[in-house]
Amino acid sequence: MWAEKLKIYDQLIAKCNRFERKGKTMPYTSANGHMFSLFNKAGEIGIRFSKEVQKKYIEEFETTIYKSYNSTMHGYVLIPESMWDDLDKLSEYLNESYDYVMSLPSK
Repeated sequence: MWAEKLKIYDQLIAKCNRFERKGKTMPYTSANGHMFSLFNKAGEIGIRFSKEVQKKYIEEFETTIYKSYNSTMHGYVLIPESMWDDLDKLSEYLNESYDYVMSLPSK
């Protein structure tokens, strides 16, 4: 099940040509020294946004803050599996997240 979900995460990232997936045991994306998406042990996708956008998307997606390894990931939104069928739309959110971390001071 986890491996099948990972394939979907990989397909999502493949739709974005400005970055690539990193990590073998904990798949993620990062840019400018900041992670901006994660695929956790439970097979859940989290995408990072600004605080204001996070709040908006939590309401819009009817979801919650993303957790990974029992840690609350501040700024991350849990992407409901019901949204995974539309990878084109999800790639727009992932690209938005990339643009957000690129606007942050580099680490």
